[in-house]
Amino acid sequence: MILVTGDVHGDITRFKDKRLRRLRKSDALIICGDFGLIWDGSRKEKRILKSLGRRRYNILFVEGSHENFEELEKYETEEWCGGLTRKISGNLRQLIRGQVFEVAGKRIFAFGGGKADDTAENSTDALRLKYEIPSPEELAEADKRLMQCENRVDIVVSYEPPTTIAEFLDGQPHTSKIGAYLEEKKESLDFSHWFFGKFHRNKRIPTRFTAVFDSVIDSEE
Repeated sequence: MILVTGDVHGDITRFKDKRLRRLRKSDALIICGDFGLIWDGSRKEKRILKSLGRRRYNILFVEGSHENFEELEKYETEEWCGGLTRKISGNLRQLIRGQVFEVAGKRIFAFGGGKADDTAENSTDALRLKYEIPSPEELAEADKRLMQCENRVDIVVSYEPPTTIAEFLDGQPHTSKIGAYLEEKKESLDFSHWFFGKFHRNKRIPTRFTAVFDSVIDSEE
């Protein structure tokens, strides 16, 4: 089973949701950006991360636009379930963007990062820009991974949505580089459902897109 939720912003109460009790070993909770619990490197923070990593199920997240990227990049990358991750603690991992994973019997394409709508804290402008504008190498790697699975995945998890979905939600033009790339993937990918977290709302967009914020939802529903 895979459950999905949106931006956490460092609020651990999300992990008390009753639906999480249904998850077993090899199941996963996926967070669509702005995890926010890797922020100041404090002892308290590390205790929280260690506690989350001890859960019997996997906690997986893609990065959003409000993260402490310096702290996040201190964790080394490693291969897991078919793609690159950063292992934070135990069963807690960041899914590196552009990678494809096999989790709980589902094939997942992850693409985190996005354009900040305000001035984020705790990261340099240069590093924030790296997460707003993917490099040609990152995009080539994502395309390679998708070609290996013939552009067929079960779930797409991102922070930003494709451009047309973003414009549908707030009724104004969007110029995000990531949004534009994901718009291309929307047209070329064979997928069952796409979850994203940027817009801080819980809304199903017929038929295959869901904006998720503070709800915890079953990826199959």
